[in-house]
Amino acid sequence: MKPKKMMKLGIPQGLPLQIAKTCIESAKNCGMASDEIDDLLKDLKKRPHAYLKDPNFKELAKAIIEANHPELEIKPRKHGENMAPWKQWGDNIEHEAIEQMRNACSLPVSVVGALMPDAHSGYGLPIGGVLAVKNAIIPFGVGMDIACRMKLSILDIQPEELENNQDRFIKAIDSETRFGVGSSFRKRRQHDVMDEDWNFSSLTKRLKDKAWEQLGTSGSGNHFVEFGILYLRTGEMGLAPGEYLAFLSHSGSRGSGAEIATYYSKLASQRHPELPRHLSKLAWFDLDSADGQAYWKSMELMGKYAAANHELIHRYVSEHLGVRIVGGVENHHNFAWKERFGNEDLIIHRKGATPAGEGILGMIPGSMAAPGYVVVGRGNPESLNSAAHGAGRLMSRTEAKKRYKWSDALRVLDSKGIRVLSAGIDEVPMAYKDIDIVMAAQEDLVSIVARFDPKLVKMD
Repeated sequence: MKPKKMMKLGIPQGLPLQIAKTCIESAKNCGMASDEIDDLLKDLKKRPHAYLKDPNFKELAKAIIEANHPELEIKPRKHGENMAPWKQWGDNIEHEAIEQMRNACSLPVSVVGALMPDAHSGYGLPIGGVLAVKNAIIPFGVGMDIACRMKLSILDIQPEELENNQDRFIKAIDSETRFGVGSSFRKRRQHDVMDEDWNFSSLTKRLKDKAWEQLGTSGSGNHFVEFGILYLRTGEMGLAPGEYLAFLSHSGSRGSGAEIATYYSKLASQRHPELPRHLSKLAWFDLDSADGQAYWKSMELMGKYAAANHELIHRYVSEHLGVRIVGGVENHHNFAWKERFGNEDLIIHRKGATPAGEGILGMIPGSMAAPGYVVVGRGNPESLNSAAHGAGRLMSRTEAKKRYKWSDALRVLDSKGIRVLSAGIDEVPMAYKDIDIVMAAQEDLVSIVARFDPKLVKMD
């Protein structure tokens, strides 16, 4: 195919055009007809993320995504300016979270920031805070639960089966994951993540056994698993619009991730004794330093470990039920990514924020009594391609415990036909913001693909 025709089909000039030639030749060798290739290239230009696993066209998809990456105008700070620019979504955000965002943007390594509509105060960077820095990594900017993750699986079983035979689903949850601090399996579960290099630091080497014991468990706090009904609006997930039974989980890197976060957060503070008290939890490592490289490698290992936890939970639950997984979506938060905006290579911290690049699918949950949403990112550069990671807390755990009793929560849950097997009083639905208000505040960041209504929930 000649370059002029490829450009007419929507392939950008430069690297994508060079890669396209090789991809087309590969597709033809696999027996694909010319008109099929033409149609595929037109669709690939519109939806490059849908082809990231295509054996013939994945490299072209990557090149087009890079070429189409929205540019963010990053203006260098003028002499005397003490804060990097940042933008806020939503207005129901506590003052302390806003102050934490301002503090983060005052760091000398900060370039630009964003505050999501589910934001509330945390350690250092607020939950819902997104921060881009230059050649640095901030442990508290990633968070204590490194690589905390959402995963939703669509199951090939009729939705009404959940109501008709609820005990079957309860048994699957109780048998195939564990909750609570230090929870583990007596018989270790197997996954390739344990074949990764855990010996690159004395800390990760020591944590390997602990991580293996907890592999496939869900932890405590706001972590959960739940069955519910998914109302799919579009074909973005590769399935026809309609109602499906789905399984959703939320958890992270367990005790190992917490120990890594604690160790490196303290070490970063020691490396920056000059920081005033209000900035001490925003201490950073230069990315090319030995400490920075060790933390980065540990963070990436915890990302793989968290993904493995979810994979095993979903695999064992579906096998217990005797059903297939026919589709789904998953995404990290509490992580840092190397991304390019305009002409800048930046480190993007998303602490309690979901990646929302153009065409990227994500899952944004509500509370135990509120819907969650499958979304597709709009790739808004002002939010650094990010969106909220949930409804966000309306009050602290301490305040929720003082204010509510389980009888208050049960009235809400019963009215919606939701059964909670176990949870802490600090996780009652009234302790969270209204997810629909949060979603309305970020319509320029994501589009809704599906709604997930929880029906059977388990927490610690």
